[in-house]
This record gives sequence, C-alpha cells and structure tokens, in this order.
Amino acid sequence: QAQLEESGGGLVQAGGSLRLSCAASLRVFRNNAMGWFRRAPGKEREFIAAISWSGESLWYTDSVKGRFTISRDNTKRTGYLQMNNLKPEDTAVYYCATRDGESWRGLYENWGQGTQVTVSS
Repeated sequence: QAQLEESGGGLVQAGGSLRLSCAASLRVFRNNAMGWFRRAPGKEREFIAAISWSGESLWYTDSVKGRFTISRDNTKRTGYLQMNNLKPEDTAVYYCATRDGESWRGLYENWGQGTQVTVSS
C-alpha cells in the first residue's frame, strides 16, 4: 500500500484551478513536514511549496507564489495544494513528499507516485 497518494490532477484551461490532495499513512505523516514538487516534460524536478509539521511555516517558489496555497489537515493525515490561475507552464507531474521533523528544509524521504496536471492554453 502506498504511503503517500496524490489525487486531484487533471486537464484544465489556463486561468482555471485545481486542488491536489496527498493522503498519507500515519508513519510518513505524523511529525513530518510536507513538500510539493513537480516535474515538467524534459525538465528536472522542481521544489515548489512546503509546509512544516505544525503548519506554521510555509514556503513557495517564486513562480507559484500568490497562485498556489499549501495546507494540511493533521486530523485527516492529508496535505493539499490549491492551485489557482493555472498557466500552461504549470503542466507537470506533481508529487507530494514528506520528511521527518517539524522543518520543511532538508531532504525528503517519502514520496508519492505523482499526479498529472495539464493546463491547456
């Protein structure tokens, strides 16, 4: 059984919105920070957003700042990435990942399988 499982990807027109979810097992969620990454065709994996275990510390890469919102519900063991005003350049496979500890800084040990997001122009 997958430890992390993303859902919510799909095809959307430019300017539209999607909300990605990341359901996690207890082992890889409790006391773990969470990050979202993406890999566009022909490009390297990109770290785009992160949230600490407590939810008090957030981080976004510049290209998604103001458009994407990361959050988590620790009672449901689920993380979220709300994506608004999507652009064709946001097209990628999106992955959630977790790392042990409060801080989102550092290497991520646990990974989901990814969900495809395609934004048409």
